[in-house]
Amino acid sequence: MKISKSKREKISEQILALLYSVVPTSIFTSYVAKEIARDEEFIKSILTELKEKKLVIEIKKNSKGAPYLRRAKWRISDLAYQVYKNHQNL
Repeated sequence: MKISKSKREKISEQILALLYSVVPTSIFTSYVAKEIARDEEFIKSILTELKEKKLVIEIKKNSKGAPYLRRAKWRISDLAYQVYKNHQNL
């Protein structure tokens, strides 16, 4: 099943809003998928697109520096955070 470009953009906006709401922490892909009520693989593909656009940052290591083997955490990029913050103040 193919999802239209406009729906993908709306889901991307939901993901960015979720990441903005939990700043400064980072969250796992599975948590994002649960909150957005979508499949993890689909959410991961959108997060990867957002990463290419430099709107999110993928964190591949835990706080002790050990790499995650099967999962990744995500947080909103500083640029996207500033845009959201300025938009909220309007």
